[in-house]
Amino acid sequence: MNSRRKFLQTSLLGGVITGSSDFWSRIALQFDKPEKDTFPAVIATWGPNLKANAAAWEVLSKGGRALDAVEAGVRVPEADPNDSSVGYGGFPDRDGNVTLDACIMDEFGNAGSVSFLQHIMHPISVARLVMEKTPHVMLSGEGALQFALSEGFTKENLLTDTARQAWEEWKKKSEYKPKINVERHDTIGMVAIDAQQRIAGACTTSGLAFKMAGRVGDSPVIGAGMFADNEVGGAAATGLGELVLRTLGSFLVVEEMRRGVHPQKAVEMVVKRIVRKYPGQVKENQVGFIALDKKGRHGGFGIHTGFNYVLYQRGENKVYEAGSLL
Repeated sequence: MNSRRKFLQTSLLGGVITGSSDFWSRIALQFDKPEKDTFPAVIATWGPNLKANAAAWEVLSKGGRALDAVEAGVRVPEADPNDSSVGYGGFPDRDGNVTLDACIMDEFGNAGSVSFLQHIMHPISVARLVMEKTPHVMLSGEGALQFALSEGFTKENLLTDTARQAWEEWKKKSEYKPKINVERHDTIGMVAIDAQQRIAGACTTSGLAFKMAGRVGDSPVIGAGMFADNEVGGAAATGLGELVLRTLGSFLVVEEMRRGVHPQKAVEMVVKRIVRKYPGQVKENQVGFIALDKKGRHGGFGIHTGFNYVLYQRGENKVYEAGSLL
């Protein structure tokens, strides 16, 4: 008891002297221990991604690294021809080209991403190599493609018959009208914490269907589509990328958790901020966030009803219906 009292007194004095604004948050994090059996854990956007979570869990359950888990997890929808919002099978831009965005971040704060990448099945794996083999964070377009080819990836036709038919139908009127949660599926964002409490995140998408050529959303942007900090936790976004880009939403969620806010409260605060700042743009557009903190606590929230997410924890892979503001 005396040693603990002395420690607190010394820490208090140090906090006063340095004037650290997050002193009390650090004290709270130090004494608020994780719940029992909360690690490992993996969380991902959207209910249909149970298979992606299972692939990530396969890595985590064997003592594997969180970074390997999130890469393995999001590769599942990237290779699914029936997924119209991620990778192979993703709906094209208005010129008929499938263009992909992805990012990944490890427990050391290293990050890699690709944007406007074409012809490569697994952009998340290219993003990881950008992180590990180049001095850069992001490669885009033709440069990203050439890098992928130099690393042994092969060019493939990612436009499925279903996606091509949808594009042909869209061209009859060429109207862009987003439909909220029409498939209860969208960009996959994933955050994992392994048995050693290492945190990593990944995000991958084919972006808005029938977007303007060259459009890049939030998914490959560190701090927007995804952000992970090994001291705190991680967060990922889904929905209209422009709204997430303007607010760096995932970074904001992690920063709220850094202040000691529960992940559920953190995602709610950021959604409310988006709605408050852009009231004229949220009626027809969805944004949802997921979060997982260092204690293994999680949260999910969206602007509109219909957003859900999946959590694999304590041996159970489960879909959670997220709350919403509107």
